[in-house]
Amino acid sequence: MSGEPDKAPMASWWRSVKLVAWSFLGIRSRAGYQDDLAKVNPIHVVAVGLVGALLLVFGLIALASWVVGK
Repeated sequence: MSGEPDKAPMASWWRSVKLVAWSFLGIRSRAGYQDDLAKVNPIHVVAVGLVGALLLVFGLIALASWVVGK
């Protein structure tokens, strides 16, 4: 014990964000995907995926409103 705060939960969240972002883009190698999938918490992936999907939907709605408003 070095007295350092545990960084594993934050690393897991960050890895989940990267996994979901690569999945949204669809350009992840199978080896990298399998490596990330073995190291993330499934609940984190679901939560990040839902937030990412909501951001995508709201971004598209905002873009459509901006384009139509002009």
